[in-house]
Amino acid sequence: MSTPMFEIENLHVSIEDKEILKGVNLTVNKGEIHAIMGPNGSGKSTMAYVIAGHPSYEVTEGSIRYNGEDILEWEADERARKGVFLAFQYPTVIPGVSMANFLRMAVTNTRNARYEDTIAAGGHAEKLAPREFRKLMKEKMALLKMDDSFATRYLNEGFSGGEKKRAEILQMALLEPTMAVLDETDSGLDIDALKVVSEGVNALAGPEMGLLLITHYQRLLDYIKPHFVHIMMDGRIVKEGGPELAHELEAKGYETLRAEFPTAV
Repeated sequence: MSTPMFEIENLHVSIEDKEILKGVNLTVNKGEIHAIMGPNGSGKSTMAYVIAGHPSYEVTEGSIRYNGEDILEWEADERARKGVFLAFQYPTVIPGVSMANFLRMAVTNTRNARYEDTIAAGGHAEKLAPREFRKLMKEKMALLKMDDSFATRYLNEGFSGGEKKRAEILQMALLEPTMAVLDETDSGLDIDALKVVSEGVNALAGPEMGLLLITHYQRLLDYIKPHFVHIMMDGRIVKEGGPELAHELEAKGYETLRAEFPTAV
């Protein structure tokens, strides 16, 4: 059997001696879209932060493997360079740093690292020239229906909820990850912004990318169709299925699941 692109196995995570994740197992292959749903405090965002390499969380047991390599010893920037991406639920405001400069630095550093890895492995690659970056950024901004002036604004400063989420997806579009985690990208979006963001995600998703959507609501999954749905409660994935599972959850709520899995409270 081929090695899964991304695999979480028996993951236990604590913060300040409180256990949050209690044995999570999840496999995502190229071209697959997975949705993680669950009530507040179930561990969804903790899992996203641990995947990205947030230093405040302590992994006490288990592994996260990406293309067969355990990434837990990798720093957050190395994970990003290797193709792991996290779109934050609450993006950070950085006054004084324009979107264009931030994106140029992020993309240049990531592309240069991948260039060096490809050359070291005997492959062929070319570095991204400044003129090519500007052209690429404009193309991706147009995809997300973003005005050109957006690039000159300071990162997330004064942005609406929809603008912040579009900025996150713009980063994903430019960084071209092969494993992307979107942490409640739909939160704070009105229906028009949700459609625009979803259209952007759908345009970026493809056979080379694995996508993990973390959400509370079925409405996001009406626009970005998952192949698999996982329900997380009390730090564990308690139920898995296809897209129909999200509809079942929307109809019945979490109380039915709590009765079905009494240890997940």
